[in-house]
Parts: sequence; structure tokens; C-alpha cells
Amino acid sequence: MKSLALLLKTTREQNDLTLKDLSLKTGIDSTLLSKIERSERKATRDQIRILSDIFEHQRKEMLTLWLAEKVYEELQHEDMWKEALIVAEEKIQYQSKQETKISEGFESLILELDKLKSRLDQVRKQDSFRIAEALEIEYTYDSNKIEGNTLTLQETNLVVNKGLTISGKSMREHLEAVNHYEAIQFIKDLVDRKIDLNRKCLLELHYLILRGIDRENAGRYRSVQVYISGSKHVPPQPYMIDKLMEDFFIWYDEVKKKIHPVILAAEVHQRVVSIHPFIDGNGRTSRLLMNLILLQHHYVIANIRSDATTKSQYYMALEESNQTGSIDSFIKFVIQAEMKSLEHYLEILQS
Repeated sequence: MKSLALLLKTTREQNDLTLKDLSLKTGIDSTLLSKIERSERKATRDQIRILSDIFEHQRKEMLTLWLAEKVYEELQHEDMWKEALIVAEEKIQYQSKQETKISEGFESLILELDKLKSRLDQVRKQDSFRIAEALEIEYTYDSNKIEGNTLTLQETNLVVNKGLTISGKSMREHLEAVNHYEAIQFIKDLVDRKIDLNRKCLLELHYLILRGIDRENAGRYRSVQVYISGSKHVPPQPYMIDKLMEDFFIWYDEVKKKIHPVILAAEVHQRVVSIHPFIDGNGRTSRLLMNLILLQHHYVIANIRSDATTKSQYYMALEESNQTGSIDSFIKFVIQAEMKSLEHYLEILQS
């Protein structure tokens, strides 16, 4: 079986390079290179990437052999190596689905969106607490209705602002209204204090969503497998959640300044709801995270309406992202939802 050491030596010699020549090209000590070629030392991840960049035509084979030898080194003396490989493969297959593909065909939509935002920026001085409060009640009503809450818009307002109890409605539905409205105030406070999205914020946000409803699971990642009604997407096993969410926050920190904030908000929503880290409240939490990103960048809350048509489009776009790996349809849906929210805001301010 071919070894990485032999491949490195053969490739170097085929390119008429001495160890000293290769050392000068890579910045890796020639003595260390010699030991790697004699299998006396293992190349680090950074070293093998540097070497594979030098020998581009052998890049794939070098990286494959390095990884294979690393796996073998870890598992060769383990009795459960087959089981470990199966679990690792399962994790990799799931993660690959989360590496969503985004096309670059959103320029015209983004341009139209940002024109609306510029118009709103010019009239924000006319904004008021009452307008924000009314729109936040609408958002609370729609977000909860998407998840099955039967309170009407007027009832939601009475529960949140008047503290009234609605006859024939469950205590859970009352708590969902109050909790969601307070969760909106929480993300606005994060924006005011310039606190960026992190694990602590996420768990505190989820705690608010389920406060008084599910004391055991509020603010905690799930420890059981869950399924999504009406969806072919199967969320990851509970033992994968911590690592997947850790990877999510690493991804977020890497890309948050590189992509348009509305696209970022959409992908934050899609990634979190796909992982489904909680037993309950994943949809509401994901939508609130999306809106945290939007508010941080001075957009308005994107309210996904709860009417049958919009709700169906919303779920279909999420399902497509999970089944195909392309998030384009969902990004387009979120951009359009934000545009409608901006237009609604402008209409109120200019009326």
C-alpha cells in the first residue's frame, strides 16, 4: 500500500528538488522534511497543506493519504474501530448537507432591498415606541401562529399588553405570547448593548421562549432524538448537537463580516432550525436569531406571515434547503419577507 512518505519523496525527486530546495519553498525545516519522508515524523495538517500546494498535481492524493494514515493511527488498536468509523461517517454525511450552497444571483433583489432600507433610514426620525410595539405584537402573533398557537392578533395584544386571560385558550398559548414578546425585547437589548450572537445568548433566548412551559428543557440542548412533522428531514442525533452547534458558532464568526447581512440572517435561521438543537421552540428561536442579525445591521424585523400561502412557501423553502443542500430559495424567501416588512414600516411612517 502506498504511503504518504513514499509519495512525498517520489514527487520531490520527480520535480528535481533537493530537501533544501523544498525547505526554501515551504519554510519547513529540511531535517524535519527528511524525517517525514522516512516516516519518522508525521506531517501536521498545516505542513501537509503547504506541501500539497507546492505539488498541486498530487494535492488530492497527498491529503487523502495523510488523512487515511491519521485515522489509522488513531483506530488501529481500538476494538470498536468499525463502529467508530460508522459513527464518524454519519456525522460527516450530516455535516456535508449543512454546507449549504449559495448562488450569487441575488444582486438585483439585494439592490432593491437596500433601496427600501435607505428610504426608511431617511424617515426613521418619525418612528415611535407605539409603532414598534404594534409591529412586535404582529410578529409575536404570526410567529406563534406558525407553530399552532390559536390566539388572534387582538387576543395576543390583550394578553401581552393588558395581562388579560382569554377564555377557551390554554395557559401554554398565553405563555407563548408573553414569552415571545419578551424574547423580542431581549434581542433588542442585545443589539443596544452590542452583544454579538453566541452560545450564551442562544440558550438565554430559548429559555425565554419556553419559560413556564417546559422548565426541564428551557435553555438546554435536547438529549433525545426528534422528528419534524411533515418533513423528510431527520434532525441529527442528540450526541451530535454540541459539536454541530460549536461548528455553527465557528462558522458564524468566520463569515459574519463577509456576506450581506440579510443573507447571513437567512443562513443563520436555516442552519439552526436544520440542526434542531432543542426539543421544542426551534422555529421561534431560529426566526428570532434571524431578526437579531437584521436588527444589528439596522434592518427591521422580518415578519414571516402566518397565512396558509406564506406558511407553505416558508416550509417548502426550508425543506428544499435540507433536501438539496441549496439555500437559494430560502434566501430569496427571507429577502422578500424583509422587503415586505420594510414596505409595511414605510407605509405606516408615511401615512
